[in-house]
Amino acid sequence: MSKQLKLKIVTPERLILEEMVDQVTLPTTEGEITILPDHIPLIAGLKSGDVVAISAGEHIPIAVVGGFVEVKKGEKVTEVAVLADFAEHVAEISDEKITQAKARAEDLKNKMQDKDHVDFEHFEAELERSLTRVKIADKWRKKKYRK
Repeated sequence: MSKQLKLKIVTPERLILEEMVDQVTLPTTEGEITILPDHIPLIAGLKSGDVVAISAGEHIPIAVVGGFVEVKKGEKVTEVAVLADFAEHVAEISDEKITQAKARAEDLKNKMQDKDHVDFEHFEAELERSLTRVKIADKWRKKKYRK
């Protein structure tokens, strides 16, 4: 049996994924990185994009927005903890959610034009979440992945 990583992806709301995988590719603030078994310890910030784990040759794509990744060597296995502000498995992003996300993004863009709304951080976070959902869903629409 080949070595694997213990991958755990969590958000403030819920556990998204916890399983043994062969590798995981992440969008960090410094660029995209791939973590393999026996990777050196690491802490990095995440940017919006898709975390793609590979297990038994199957891709497991997760849309993420912000957060951090920590890689540490456990006694028997390398552990990868993704602490994301928002994360969602691509299979959870339905056409209805994509339509809602596009409408929400457009609504937020319009509200940001109104200078009376001062909560720009909230609007920016919501806009980024909506746009990431759309982008990642479109990217994986015709690709094969594990649901």
